[in-house]
Amino acid sequence: MVRPPAPRGRHAVRVAVATAVAVLPLAAVLTVGSAAPLAPPLGACTGPDCPATWPPPNNGDFTGRDASITVFTGGNYTVNARAAEAEGKIVALGDFTIDRSEGGGIFNAGVVGVGSRVVPPNGSDFVTVGGDVSVLPGNSLLIGGSDSQGQAFGNLRYAGTLTGTVAIDPTGQAIQDANAAAPYRSVLTQIEDVSACTGRATATGTVAVTASEATFTGDGTSARQVFNVPGNLTAPGGGQIGLVFTNIPAGATVVVNMLAADPVINTYTGTGLPGDQTTELRSKLMWNFPTSTIAQIFGSAQFQGSVMAGNPAGTTTIAMPGMNGRVYLAGNLIQAGSGGYEIHSYPFDGDLPECDVTPSPTPTSPTPTSPSPTPTPTETTTSPTPTPTETTTSPTPTPTPTEPTPTTSSAAPTSPTATSSSSSAAPTTGRPTSHGPTGHHPAPTGGGGGQLPSTGAGNASVVLGLAGAGLLALGGLAVVVARRRGRHS
Repeated sequence: MVRPPAPRGRHAVRVAVATAVAVLPLAAVLTVGSAAPLAPPLGACTGPDCPATWPPPNNGDFTGRDASITVFTGGNYTVNARAAEAEGKIVALGDFTIDRSEGGGIFNAGVVGVGSRVVPPNGSDFVTVGGDVSVLPGNSLLIGGSDSQGQAFGNLRYAGTLTGTVAIDPTGQAIQDANAAAPYRSVLTQIEDVSACTGRATATGTVAVTASEATFTGDGTSARQVFNVPGNLTAPGGGQIGLVFTNIPAGATVVVNMLAADPVINTYTGTGLPGDQTTELRSKLMWNFPTSTIAQIFGSAQFQGSVMAGNPAGTTTIAMPGMNGRVYLAGNLIQAGSGGYEIHSYPFDGDLPECDVTPSPTPTSPTPTSPSPTPTPTETTTSPTPTPTETTTSPTPTPTPTEPTPTTSSAAPTSPTATSSSSSAAPTTGRPTSHGPTGHHPAPTGGGGGQLPSTGAGNASVVLGLAGAGLLALGGLAVVVARRRGRHS
């Protein structure tokens, strides 16, 4: 079994984090001020073809194009168990590893069989990796797809090595580019800062967790409803519970700050269908894990809302039949699940807290003057009076040495050269699907609550081309014309 080498992206991630911290004054404090939407390439849909209305998960024709990032990891992105798909634009500054450990099979990226069916623009980078791309034996990675109107095709751009079976719909290419992640270094800093700032916001509502339900009660008036959760959103034994929001004004942004070191959400709430409360909140609902080392989101739902995690040393595991929103992590992502679990592209267009970086009050050094060549004691002149008067002399201020401010130089991305390009191959048919109702992944926590259907079970036939690892090492990458309307592995 091929195992990924040491990630090339990790050092760069650490450098980016260190630089982001270094440029702040040592005595700086972050104060929560106004509100602002996430800046592109995060947040709302961007580009000329954004849909006016985002449909529920479906396998129909493409409903639009979105140039914003759907999944971002400052660390590694690992697919295991029987996770099946991730829709939209994907950026991982570390390694991208496909290790569907329960039977192997196909993982679809960029275009999925069932999702919002809003895909990245044609010819853009559908998947960008700052480290290595490793597709373990028995697995395959498919990028691109089609509907009744034509193709959705894009590139895999990676900085390290590429091993395993990868199929890219034409005319997308696999492009080896040492600077693949360079345009996204600042995004890592953005996620860290926004998550930390949001995590310090004052709660405007309360959260009551019972054995069967977590109820979020807002104040009914604030444009941003903030709920701070110190523990888990699970039943006492770790099983699933329902999620209910009350007294939330129409159009309000809803922030749920999960403040524990290792928080868990385990829920059956969420369908993605109209009339579902969390569906209505989805585009303005943010689940924030500002400091978590290990965060876990489990359950049987089409989970609604976006997820942000600000700890670059943290790992977030998502094991939901459907994750319907953005996933923005400073650290690592593990996408898992017992069958056909997916991430679907849905935007976040809420307003999050905006923090001001303000230096705390510190003594200000006077304007430095040129020192005398030979310092001499300061003479004190006293008035000629019979009684000597005590004279207080102010010590000559010594200029406070200032630390040099680190400068960050963002090298302009060089035009990459496609060192491994896809060549058209005749599609093959009749391949066994890679995931479906068979197979079992032990539930990470206790059960409970109604089970919702997974959209990951087979929706259509899969057309797949496999490229041998040996050919990939020589620079040739197999390309298949894969018509993936509704396909699932």
